[in-house]
Amino acid sequence: MTTIPADNSSRRFSVVKFVAQVIKGRWFMLCASFFIMGGSGGSYVFGSYSEVIKSTQGYDQSTLNLLGFFKDLGGNFGAPIGLIGEITPPWLVLLLGSCLNFAGYFMIWLVVTGKISKPHVWQVCLYIAIGVSSQNFANTGVITTCVKNFPESRGTILGLLKGYLGLSGAIVTQLYLAIYGNDSESLILLIAWLPAAIPAIFACVIRFMKVETRQPNEGKLINQFLFASIALAIFIMVMIIVQKQTVFSKAAYAGSATLVCILLILPLFITIRQELSLWNSKEKLARTINGVVIEKPQIVEPAESPPPPKEKAIDPNMSWFANIFNKPERGEDHTILQALISIDMLLLLISSFAGYGTNVTVVDNLGQISKSLGYTGNTVKSFVSLVSIWNYFGRVLSGFGSEILLRKYKVPRPMLLAFSHFLTCIGHLLIVFPTPGSVYFASVIIGFAFGVLLPMLYALVSELFGLKYFSTLQNCVLMVIPIGSYVLNVRVTGFLYDREAKNQLRKSGKEWMKGTELTCIGIECYKHSLMIMACISFFAGLTSLIFVMRTKKFYKSDIYKKFAKDAVAAETELTTTS
Repeated sequence: MTTIPADNSSRRFSVVKFVAQVIKGRWFMLCASFFIMGGSGGSYVFGSYSEVIKSTQGYDQSTLNLLGFFKDLGGNFGAPIGLIGEITPPWLVLLLGSCLNFAGYFMIWLVVTGKISKPHVWQVCLYIAIGVSSQNFANTGVITTCVKNFPESRGTILGLLKGYLGLSGAIVTQLYLAIYGNDSESLILLIAWLPAAIPAIFACVIRFMKVETRQPNEGKLINQFLFASIALAIFIMVMIIVQKQTVFSKAAYAGSATLVCILLILPLFITIRQELSLWNSKEKLARTINGVVIEKPQIVEPAESPPPPKEKAIDPNMSWFANIFNKPERGEDHTILQALISIDMLLLLISSFAGYGTNVTVVDNLGQISKSLGYTGNTVKSFVSLVSIWNYFGRVLSGFGSEILLRKYKVPRPMLLAFSHFLTCIGHLLIVFPTPGSVYFASVIIGFAFGVLLPMLYALVSELFGLKYFSTLQNCVLMVIPIGSYVLNVRVTGFLYDREAKNQLRKSGKEWMKGTELTCIGIECYKHSLMIMACISFFAGLTSLIFVMRTKKFYKSDIYKKFAKDAVAAETELTTTS
């Protein structure tokens, strides 16, 4: 047999086919998801540009806190966006988010630069709510798609995605320092166009795919993505520490940002290597088939398929209201109303309210907490950095850890919720009863516990209520976050702080004048509010243990059996049509 040498045109054709294979593959889709989440950091750098809004518009601190509330509201008011995600493809959700991101933050940039007349406060609140709402579109478009495309690895995938989102603020900050320097107005412009551009570029590859058979090295590949993200997190942490200790030149900032970008796109090289391995395997198989004699295949009787799972019979005459209470088993697809009125959803909402309300309160007030305890300067910034980095580790390790505990030991996933709440309680008490170095440990503990929470909430919603309406239900769980932030941060912590500050003024023989800044020094400033939040965290931990007992039987079963059957069916169809 004579072999025809491949010419340049055939080589180019092979390259084009390989590139198409890479772009169409689910690993590139996952890689693009990392890029989108890693660039969605506008809401995480609010503290870096809030001061320029305050100074240029002449706002007082209470007005700035109002802007912060609307930031939280816009960042978590996602139920309508979830409903949009139910009826539209992911790429359209992402493009809508890009448009809103640019519109909201670009208007804020026009405001602070004085290019438009000074707006009313409610208008600035609306701008920031619109800009931050783009994060909900990214969450809905990316997380929903990835969970449905990787149903058997949802815990680890959620941990990675939320880990990259947790790092997004630090990534954006490094790029901003390299491109614009220390210019807060330009930072607003950066978060107007960068988080809008990345989803616009990769929206076409974020799509639902047929569930395929788990590849033998799938776990190994996901672990490689984990190591790439850990390398990125460690490098950023080192850069934050070094940049606070020494003065960086523009070239030094550019060099560190370049390394951040290289580490950020490292998953792309992992993806290309994996696809090249699959390409070579297909080429080898094709050559083997061409060189052997094809024999008549033996007819094998198909094995008797197991009976389909029993489903609750739905009476066609039953009203929609009665059907709400005719809930399916855990793991089956619930309707939105069936899920919302369930006890499991109530326990998830308690965890969301308590976990986010208590942790966000500490994170938002960490600077003032540190100053009230006598810490100043770079030490305060170190606490904030510790919270950010350990928030990332909590997100990633909770996803991987819960998956290992579930697969090997059948540990119910709500156990991680209980762990997060009790850990948060310890972190609060370390601040209430401070000892030398206790605030460092509290920052690490609260950051890690905060990070554990979100991947678990997403995973539990998808596992308990099915994937059919996951886009909406995941956003419903997040709807209570602004309520928790407002009640615990503004109404409890803010009120008690101001009351103690006024008491200190009266003891010093002074009277507080409205419009002047209130400063409180000492342990008493946050003692009562942190004790209240420690009790709330402890209560949420107890409710999570009840959640564990309720779902123990469910997690003892094979919750991924349904997806394994779908994978086998997909493989059989692929083999038949090849």
